[in-house]
Amino acid sequence: MRAVRAIGGIWRWRHNPLRRTTDLVEAWVALSALLLILFVAPVVGSLVGAVAQDVLQQSVHEQRQSRHQVTATVVREADGSPLDMDPETATGRESRTRVVARWTAPDGTARHGTVLAGLRTPHGGDRFGIWTDGRGTPVARPLDSATATTHAVLAGFGAALLTAGAVEACRRLIVWRMVRRRYARWDRAWDRAGPDWGRTGTGS
Repeated sequence: MRAVRAIGGIWRWRHNPLRRTTDLVEAWVALSALLLILFVAPVVGSLVGAVAQDVLQQSVHEQRQSRHQVTATVVREADGSPLDMDPETATGRESRTRVVARWTAPDGTARHGTVLAGLRTPHGGDRFGIWTDGRGTPVARPLDSATATTHAVLAGFGAALLTAGAVEACRRLIVWRMVRRRYARWDRAWDRAGPDWGRTGTGS
C-alpha cells in the first residue's frame, strides 16, 4: 500500500498547478524508503545471517574438538544444594542435582568435584555423563549445529528489522523537518499579511 501511495503521490503531483516542491520531495522520500526496506534490508539480513552462521559453526567445530564427554560416578549428593535447571538443555526442563562426583579426565587424570547430574534422586555409585575440557575441568556442553543455525537466522532477521526500522526512522525525520519548515514559512507569511488583514482596500 505504501508503494502504491508513494508512486501515486509522485504521479499525482507531476503536473498539478498546486504542487509544492516539498510535496514532490516527500513522495520521492517515501518511495525511496520503501525500496530500501524491500530490497536493502533483506540483503543486510542475509549478509549478517551468513556471517553469524560462519562464526557460530566455527565455534561449534572448535567446541567439539576441545570438549569431551566423560562418565562420572556419584560419590554423594552435595549438601544443601536444591534441584537446578540445566541452562544448556534445549527445553530447559531437565532437572539437575548438584552432587560430589569423581571422573577421569581425557588425559587420564583422576578428578573429583561438585557438578550437576541429570539424576532426580542420585545415590552413591550412580553414573552419568558430563562435559569437560582436555584437562578434565567441567564445562558446558558444546553448541550443536542446529542451535547455531537458529541463532544465525535470528541474527539475520534482527538485522533486517533494524535496517528497516532505521530507514523508516530517517524517512519520518526528513518528513518532520520538512513539515516544520513548511509551518515556519506559513507563520512568516501570516506575520507579513497579518497587519493589513481585513483593512479596506487591502490587496487591491
